Formats: sequence, C-alpha cells, structure tokens
Amino acid sequence: QVQLVESGGGLVQAGGSLRLSCAASGRTFRSYAMGWFRQAAGKEREGVSCISSSDGSTYYADSVKGRFTISSDNAKNTVYLQMNSLKPEDTAVYYCAAELGEPLNWSNIYEYDYWGQGTQVTVSS
Repeated sequence: QVQLVESGGGLVQAGGSLRLSCAASGRTFRSYAMGWFRQAAGKEREGVSCISSSDGSTYYADSVKGRFTISSDNAKNTVYLQMNSLKPEDTAVYYCAAELGEPLNWSNIYEYDYWGQGTQVTVSS
C-alpha cells in the first residue's frame, strides 16, 4: 500500500511559479513510476508529467513542455513538480499518482495504482 500526499498548491498570478510536492509512504518508492495529473472544472483528468522508476526518464504533456519540470528525491520519498510561467489555463486540481513498474502509456489514468487527494492550483490573469 502506498499513500500519497500532495502539497504546494495555491493562488498565483499568470507568469508566476509554484512547486508541488508529493510525499509517498512505503519502502518501495523507487519501484513506482510517479505521475502528475490535473483536472480542471468540468473537464476530464489529464496527464501532466511522469518520471520513470527505472531510469528517471521524464515525460510531459505538450501543453506544459518547457514550463514544468518533474523531479524526485528518493531519500525523501518525494516527487516534485516545478511549474513556471503559469497560465490561467493551468488552473486545476493537481493529483499525484503512483504506478508499480513502468507505464505503457504514462498519461493513462487507469494505469496508476495509487492517487493522492489533490491540491488546488489557481492562476489568475
């Protein structure tokens, strides 16, 4: 069992930055691919980024490439999402997710085994 707790959300002006954190419980953190997803009001949950458990490869949605950076600290069992140059369309609840092993399709929500409770990110124009 893995428990995920997100933090770091908030209200920021367009062009600003936020760093989300996802703290994971359990001793097998390194065995999990970690993903960030978001869900805006009235929209489906979508993949934002993922970091591989095997070699640290990273993946990003086209809409956030060049602005967001995913990273992990295995010693702290924590994955981060650094979000720069934020836009109003980035407003959403952001979720952390964990998948044992490697995802076939990192942005497919059904591949992930565990989810956090989400943290709200609001970007004002």
